[in-house]
Amino acid sequence: MNWPAWLRRWKNGIIVGIAVAGITAHLVLRFGVNASPALSRLPLLIILVAGGVPLVLELLRKVWRREFGSDLLAGISIVTSVLLGEYLAGSIVVLMLSGGEALESYALGSASSVLRALAKRMPSTAHRKKWSELEDVGVEEIAVGDVLVIYPHEICPVDGTVLEGNGLMNEAFLTGEPFEIKKAPGSTVISGAVNGGTALTFTATRQAVDSRYAKIMEVMRESEQNQPRMRRLGDQLGAFYTPVAGGIAILAWIISGDPIRFLAVLVIATPCPLLIAIPIAVIGSISLAARRSIIIRNPGALEQVGGCRTAIFDKTGTLTYGEPKLTDQVIAPGFKRKEVLTLTAALELYSKHPLATAILRQAKADNLTLPPASEVSEPPGQGLVGIVSGRRVRVTGRNKIAGQNLPGAEHLPPVTGGLECVIVIDGRFAATYRLHDAPRAEGATFIRHLGPRHQFEKIMILSGDRESEVRHLAGQLGIREVHAEQSPEQKLAMVRQETGRGGTLYVGDGINDAPAMLAATVGVAVGGNSDITAEAADAVVMDGNLEKVDEFLHISRRMRTIALQSAIGGMALSLGGMIFAAAGYLSPVAGAVSQEIIDVLAVLNALRAAWPPRVISDMR
Repeated sequence: MNWPAWLRRWKNGIIVGIAVAGITAHLVLRFGVNASPALSRLPLLIILVAGGVPLVLELLRKVWRREFGSDLLAGISIVTSVLLGEYLAGSIVVLMLSGGEALESYALGSASSVLRALAKRMPSTAHRKKWSELEDVGVEEIAVGDVLVIYPHEICPVDGTVLEGNGLMNEAFLTGEPFEIKKAPGSTVISGAVNGGTALTFTATRQAVDSRYAKIMEVMRESEQNQPRMRRLGDQLGAFYTPVAGGIAILAWIISGDPIRFLAVLVIATPCPLLIAIPIAVIGSISLAARRSIIIRNPGALEQVGGCRTAIFDKTGTLTYGEPKLTDQVIAPGFKRKEVLTLTAALELYSKHPLATAILRQAKADNLTLPPASEVSEPPGQGLVGIVSGRRVRVTGRNKIAGQNLPGAEHLPPVTGGLECVIVIDGRFAATYRLHDAPRAEGATFIRHLGPRHQFEKIMILSGDRESEVRHLAGQLGIREVHAEQSPEQKLAMVRQETGRGGTLYVGDGINDAPAMLAATVGVAVGGNSDITAEAADAVVMDGNLEKVDEFLHISRRMRTIALQSAIGGMALSLGGMIFAAAGYLSPVAGAVSQEIIDVLAVLNALRAAWPPRVISDMR
């Protein structure tokens, strides 16, 4: 049966509603008003046609694809019950099967929503400059060489080169860099970046279909279409349980010669502990996770993450706070640390440079009083220059003082990882400030415990940031394998390669992480700062604390334990019931009722997954 598009998402829920209403109507007609057998069977026939046929057709498609899951027995039971006229038993199986699938699909995210979120974020129009006037045109009409204007706080529509204007752009979602990037004539701009508070005029260097953002969408679409197929826990257990139950049913028929016994065995064999108890344990764990600020978008992740042995991390905003921090102040002879910091911070008050905030934050932490600055300017190739307390202060870069024979330059320290700026006071080299994106306080402890506590065998950083910065962080956290300056395409290829070898957990926070998240066995978004990353992720840690990722791992492990208890315990009871049914002591309807009792016991145990455990994180 081809369901209309708007019904497909709710198919199993609709079948559940039909089954409940139909069984209720049958019981009322049969026992309440003593209706004729033909009339009392009518609601059951409606259930079997409206609900059973779509379920059986779907199972046949799975068999054609050689996918023999735990629901195969239920399909055989439905067909057999119809052939033998046991419509009530067949209707109960329809209810059990559709109910389990409805629970399992609850809260599942659609991968196509990632592409919708990407498309929604991109502007549909751009401001094209023609002579002295601006016209709004569709982004698909932009040609290479067109002159465009982007207003403050707008999203850049295509890649280009700045012609006029000075300002900042936030490229963090695309590049992974934690800072706003300064833009001036000659600078490149990339589609998808968010403009700062200054309008910029630039020339398009690529059409919209060839832009950086479009390429990410292409990678996302390819990643979505090639996601790894994973066997669910219920199917793994069903692969053993289904042939055993089928064998008992066939033997009962052969030995007794009674096909009713075949049906009775199949009905009580219907694997509801797999179809219902496991989803109940999953949903209970989803509820527990939500109370811990962890949003589970794909319930299958709870089953799969326990088998992951490779952990892959983005850097910025994931293992770090995404903010630069002044970590080293290398002071030249003849200058004092507080003196240099006071003069530098006073000048940086007038700067929009992304590193100025880190310097000012350090000055505030040191309780420094900042004097006023005057004659502040930023001459081309000089850096930031001004007069503070009668002294000429210049904040610049190492490459801008090269070859100037600057007095004191012999004390310039060697290049190390991270970012830096050079301070020149009264024409003399005064200090070098080194800045890094600070690692999360819990980062080293979290990384250190992944192996012994969660059996991860390989941990790596996969980042779009600079090599020196990434290696500096890796050294602080104890991560040995580093892949820096990676584009989204390269990240995707790397994750696919690792996933081909075994289960992978990918943890990231930016748009450039989304394709890799889709390709990994399990993707976790940290912080929820990007709607697109959250759409691609299997789980979203809302507050960005890595301890919450540890909680997710523990909730997953506990869910799997409880689900196995419920499923294996329920199957053991079902096997006992099958023996009674094979011996002729249970009719098909009695078998269905017995199965419901087993279901209740399995579900009651599965509900424990929603209860908070005594220990939910073991980071030390």
